[in-house]
Amino acid sequence: MGQGIFVGIGANLPSIHGLSPLETARDAAITLDCLPGFRLVGLSRWYQSAPIPPSGQPDYINGVAHLRGRILHLHGEIGPVEFLRILQRIELKAGRERGAANAARTLDLDIVAMDGLVRIAPDPVLPHPRAHLRAFVLLPLADVAPDWVHPVSGQGVRELIAALPEQTIRVL
Repeated sequence: MGQGIFVGIGANLPSIHGLSPLETARDAAITLDCLPGFRLVGLSRWYQSAPIPPSGQPDYINGVAHLRGRILHLHGEIGPVEFLRILQRIELKAGRERGAANAARTLDLDIVAMDGLVRIAPDPVLPHPRAHLRAFVLLPLADVAPDWVHPVSGQGVRELIAALPEQTIRVL
């Protein structure tokens, strides 16, 4: 089973710094690699996909970063809640505004999975509750962790991909 932290990276609007969604996604991967205590050990190819659910917003750029390591602080390791807050601060720096669900965004960082941890509540739910349903998560995840197994269903990433309905997605 692929261990580590898998972060979904997505964007479909230019950042507040004038970067394209692809440039913003690449910049986010560099930022993740610079987090103290973490190392980027894998980065998927970049994919372009239509928004889900379908809407008039621009296509998304998506990828998955594979991180190893732990952030330590005075009280021990930082867990999923604190790591999510770190990701949300990175999103804010790119101009992310939280509004309606599934709205267009400058940057979206999601914890797809974290060291095989299963959490049903509170947020973040792990593994990500919809990751197994989305080609834009599973295809890049397969790039960086082809042996990853969903810790709840027990299905491998390739099995999950094979079970997906047809989705329009292309490698950039």
